[in-house]
Amino acid sequence: MKLRTLIFWPHLIAGVCAGVVILLMCVTGVLLTYERQLVAWADSGFRSKPAVGAVPLPMTVLLARLHDSQPDLTPTTITVRADGGAAVAVTGGQRTVYVDRYSGAMVGEASRGGVRKFLAGVRAWHRWLAVDGEARPIARAITGWSNAIFLFIVSSGIYLWFPRQWTWAQVRTVVLFNSSARGKARDFNWHNVIGSWCAVPLFIVVLSALPMSFGWFNTFVYQVVGDIPPRPGGDERPAQRSTVNLDPLWARAETQVSGWQTVSLRVPAAPDVPAVFTIDQGNGGQPHLRSTLTLDARTGRITRYEAFSDLTLGRRIRNTMRFAHTGEVLGIPGQTIAGVASAGGAVLVWTGLSLAYRRLRAWIGRRSRRSDSSRALSAA
Repeated sequence: MKLRTLIFWPHLIAGVCAGVVILLMCVTGVLLTYERQLVAWADSGFRSKPAVGAVPLPMTVLLARLHDSQPDLTPTTITVRADGGAAVAVTGGQRTVYVDRYSGAMVGEASRGGVRKFLAGVRAWHRWLAVDGEARPIARAITGWSNAIFLFIVSSGIYLWFPRQWTWAQVRTVVLFNSSARGKARDFNWHNVIGSWCAVPLFIVVLSALPMSFGWFNTFVYQVVGDIPPRPGGDERPAQRSTVNLDPLWARAETQVSGWQTVSLRVPAAPDVPAVFTIDQGNGGQPHLRSTLTLDARTGRITRYEAFSDLTLGRRIRNTMRFAHTGEVLGIPGQTIAGVASAGGAVLVWTGLSLAYRRLRAWIGRRSRRSDSSRALSAA
């Protein structure tokens, strides 16, 4: 059996078996291409309104005023943007409210409807087929293994899509669309052209999703470079109103890195809990522009500072893979490439299923004609 034949049949069978789920993940992936920007746009109307000469309130004062108006909200995360007109985002439980940084007044709350609700629904379909309850782990396994199968399809397709002979006449058929092709020839041309152009970004998008689908693959990413996977950590205490003076801590965090875009704090519930700041110089999806500052909540002393370059190789790879899946690691151009690749993946599945159906129909037709010929010979 020839190598191409040996690769082709598993490629076809894998596409037929997982095609529908892969198609769904590709389509929802396209819809989620600019999720971060759409959510920011949906909340862009929540702004601070400083008077002339106004200065931002100390964080303890701002939180005290927020508590007066929202006593049921226990802040767990606070995010401040470098933009002086941006409101302070305060998250507690399932709520995120926006607070005027100059007056402490609440200017709005992240809506659970509209754009956010739509994107949350799309994300649920993308990750676990929108299944709730006890069946969700099964649905996650289905999408996870479909993604693993898609990785095989893309990997084997890299061999199948490219021509057997590297002449321009052969290469042209797999890198340029044929506008005159119809039917099976059109599907074959689209399948090969889109596959050849999208193979590399699709491989990255699909491979980088595996650590999110399988714990064993996440561990493998660390172990393959001789690193030890980090253990889940953090403060496990129930949320309660913080008694820590955040003002000197916040001032220290804002001077740690120049050119920061956002500073976020996981609010320490008590003075014996470390104050962990995330300082981001990028768009939120670029781990190489993010650092973590840990302060002693009592004294403000730095207990740990980790820039991206300070992380172990395993953590750098894993953090990069997380945002390589969405393309955010390269900003909007990367997101666009990932979105186009996902759209290409959808067309690959559609044309692949169409070609498989045409092949099956032709096979049934040949069997029917052979049967008719056999009966005719028997009658003669």
